[in-house]
Amino acid sequence: MTNAYSRFLSALFCLFLGGLLVWHVLLPDRARSEVENRTLAQRPEFSWSALADGSYTAAVEEYFADQFPLRDQWTGLKARTEQVIGKREFNGVYLCGDTLISKVEAPDPALLEKNLSYVRRLFEKADAHVYLGLIPSAAEVWEEKLPADAPSWDQAELSRMASELEIPLVDLQSDLAAHADEPIFYRTDHHWTSLGAFYGANALLEALGKELLSMEDFTPEIASGDFNGTLYSQSGVHWLTPDTLEFWVEDTGLSVISWRTGEPELGSLYDRAYLEKKDKYSAFLGGNQPLCVIKNGAVTDGSKILLVRDSYSDSLAPFLSQRFSEVHLLDLRYYRLPAAQYAAENGIADIAVLYSVPNFITDKNLVFLAQ
Repeated sequence: MTNAYSRFLSALFCLFLGGLLVWHVLLPDRARSEVENRTLAQRPEFSWSALADGSYTAAVEEYFADQFPLRDQWTGLKARTEQVIGKREFNGVYLCGDTLISKVEAPDPALLEKNLSYVRRLFEKADAHVYLGLIPSAAEVWEEKLPADAPSWDQAELSRMASELEIPLVDLQSDLAAHADEPIFYRTDHHWTSLGAFYGANALLEALGKELLSMEDFTPEIASGDFNGTLYSQSGVHWLTPDTLEFWVEDTGLSVISWRTGEPELGSLYDRAYLEKKDKYSAFLGGNQPLCVIKNGAVTDGSKILLVRDSYSDSLAPFLSQRFSEVHLLDLRYYRLPAAQYAAENGIADIAVLYSVPNFITDKNLVFLAQ
């Protein structure tokens, strides 16, 4: 390689970098990435103290990374290039043919013991019947789809530990495993599909001694055929066929009350505005909220259930509303009052602590169960 050619390549590279810098400066900053479904870093404010402690330079680095021109396209290209050279794990997500499955890391043993103890304390202090339901993720139910020798924590270990609490358990593992050959999880998202939620609802109803739901009673509505979920965003794998999102339960005859700001407001079983957004799963009940209550006037036995839950219950609750006069959903990330007290004040006889395994082993808000 001649010196002239080397200088030419160096000049071309510098021109390329300079062009990206100018492009970055001229482009307006984006507040959010719809592909990644998250808020992007904004231009940090300079201060001498921030410069001295290193926080300013770290913020600048994050800002330039988030606001990089064509970031979404570069992320997808990076994942595609890595796939070509044989990589099968992308930012903690396994590519399993036409399906993305999130890797489950081994939990912190101390946090896991604490979370189980908090459920036990709720069981001991609540006047209601308390059940624990642990929803295995696709990495457990679809383990055979994972790449050969792909590490992922054995989620059955949590069920074995939970069985020692002497608390009634909802056997979601067996029910989902029995239908592992069906599309019970999304291919681009970590949640279960409406079909998976149907089987999950029946597992809970069976544990409670309630009449099971019949699939023949539902006519699934295709709400969207263009759903790209959280694993699509996290992995950068953007070439898979989008998921189909379905609504099974008709919302006629049901009333939904949400407490998003501390005050009750009229909600809905399905917030169809989300179907026009990236976060389509939030169409179920309108997404995350401290407290939500679904009432079904057609169920006249006065039965009520409280779900202490994560986002998996957003698509589960519509099914439960067919067997309970009231379904209360409480999210410990936003609701801080004692769950046992809430159940007592609202005449609720059954409490189900219902979490996906990856959330249960990492959530630090379960401490509020012990209040």
